[in-house]
Amino acid sequence: MINGMNFEGVSICNWREIEAIEGAPGITVRNLWTGDNNKRVDIYEFEPGANYGALDVHEDGPEQVYVLSGIFNDGREDHQAGTFLHHPKGSAHVPQSKVGCTLLVMFPEG
Repeated sequence: MINGMNFEGVSICNWREIEAIEGAPGITVRNLWTGDNNKRVDIYEFEPGANYGALDVHEDGPEQVYVLSGIFNDGREDHQAGTFLHHPKGSAHVPQSKVGCTLLVMFPEG
């Protein structure tokens, strides 16, 4: 055992055990963690053919996306599993997937 470990404030969850809510038709969201000022980490699941249906503008802060599985398209190009995308504050895209995908999405500034 290592002395000095501290688990105060640590939160642990399995995303498959969190209830999914609909974010848009064919897109579900599972919230893994929420902090101050709406900082959060979510899992987004896109069914094949799902499209956000609108321009996703990042007015409040950046969005960071890690493609866990499938193929994600940001409105410009496809991104395979293993891809990390950083959308800075003020950027905009149209999230979609022809074949379906699962994303880890982080909003580090809310």
